[in-house]
Amino acid sequence: MLVLTTGSLWLTGCRKFLDESDPSNYTEENYFTKPEHARSSVNAIYASLRDPMGGDFGGGPWTMTEFATGQAATDLGQAVDAIYIRTLRNTADNAFGVSYWRNYYKGITNANLSIAKIPNIKMDATEQTKLLGEAHFMRAWYYFTLIRLFGNIPLVTEPVDLKSEQIRPKQANPEDVYKLIVDDLTTAEKAGLPWVDAGGRASLGAVKSLLAKVYLTMAGYPLQKGAAYYDLAAKKAEEVVDSKQYRLFESYYDLHNPAKKNVEENIFMIQYKTQVIPGNWQSLIIPYNKNISAYSSETGGIYAEESFVKSYDPADYRAKEGQFFFTEFTHQDDRSKKVALGGYFLYKLFDVAAQTSTANSDLNWSLIRYADILLVYAEASNEVSGPGAKAYEAVNAIRTRAKLPALSGLTKEQFREAVWRERWYELCFENVTWFDMVRLRKAFNVTTKTFENYVGHKFPVGRALTERELLFPIPSVELRNNPNLVPTKGY
Repeated sequence: MLVLTTGSLWLTGCRKFLDESDPSNYTEENYFTKPEHARSSVNAIYASLRDPMGGDFGGGPWTMTEFATGQAATDLGQAVDAIYIRTLRNTADNAFGVSYWRNYYKGITNANLSIAKIPNIKMDATEQTKLLGEAHFMRAWYYFTLIRLFGNIPLVTEPVDLKSEQIRPKQANPEDVYKLIVDDLTTAEKAGLPWVDAGGRASLGAVKSLLAKVYLTMAGYPLQKGAAYYDLAAKKAEEVVDSKQYRLFESYYDLHNPAKKNVEENIFMIQYKTQVIPGNWQSLIIPYNKNISAYSSETGGIYAEESFVKSYDPADYRAKEGQFFFTEFTHQDDRSKKVALGGYFLYKLFDVAAQTSTANSDLNWSLIRYADILLVYAEASNEVSGPGAKAYEAVNAIRTRAKLPALSGLTKEQFREAVWRERWYELCFENVTWFDMVRLRKAFNVTTKTFENYVGHKFPVGRALTERELLFPIPSVELRNNPNLVPTKGY
């Protein structure tokens, strides 16, 4: 049974907006009556983004798509869910998949409630439209993630109660899920959202960026809609580029600089705030018991495979020490003393202040970066008409920051793989690469630095990907609760 069953609103973080004496007695009927109720209901939709982001000695759900690339390693023996994925022995009992399924459907539930109830609230019409735009955007985000993770999923668009026929929904045609995603984003585009929202709410830039990524995915597998959708992806990404609202950071340090939340390169992020809701993945990304951190737990939960890091061009600044990766750091008791870490750990996700002093991270998690959208434009426009000047400009902006020479004079096929390589190198460990692998049905060979078929690609552990690894399995607990669900093929 989906986490949709009661039709009630999860009021996470909303009590400050309320003045009723007994918040525990709210129902749909008596809650959605005031403008502040509309605002708090939309706030609640965002909360589900955070739930898969944690991590400690059991591993973290957000790592599952990283281990599924073959480019991530771990020293955390008790994180069995991560190890099963990394060794291509995943099962439908994996708790990481359960976290995404349940929390993202909770987000969809809250979005459905807001979309259904906010139109009935008497409030400023402009604000009402913007709030509904945010709700549609967030529902699209959750469904876009779930359809790519699990393939055949239920599509529920209305509030559900215990008497609803949708209490145990059947899986929908993937085409219908993608139609809802596009419709939701098209609605959000017209909602009057600002291009940039420094507070971290959905913005017009985020809407158009996500729509570009959706069209790019629809052009590839499994829908294979081809040239027309590459064209749609290129045009939507071009709108973001031409808006001049975003720019690449000059320094890679700004990728993990709390002062750069929700601005410049960061188009859409999961919001955290130190001492309130701190970012909770820091103990997972540091080496196991090397005594470098203010955190009490040093887990060695995830780091980069050495072969992947060494596949970067020797001149690529991203692979230099202390840029995307780091192999040494200062000792917690003597910051003048360096400690060898024994691997390539993820500096691009590392909160320096939290690790060295506060143990309370103020970092946001970036969900859409401008670098991604530049590469979406370069890839999609090349598929439509070959490598034009603007496509070169997009990819070369990223290469210039990496201190690599500009690309020029490439064929369509050469440019295609060059852009893919930039995606692999630039967006690694940001929950992007595995989704690229699945939509392209391609994997990166770190030895030849070329792309080969997904099925048959060998992982560092020696096993090869099969068709079943094109999806994560629908959790077994959901299959038991809902007999209308069909198990994922191969699990």
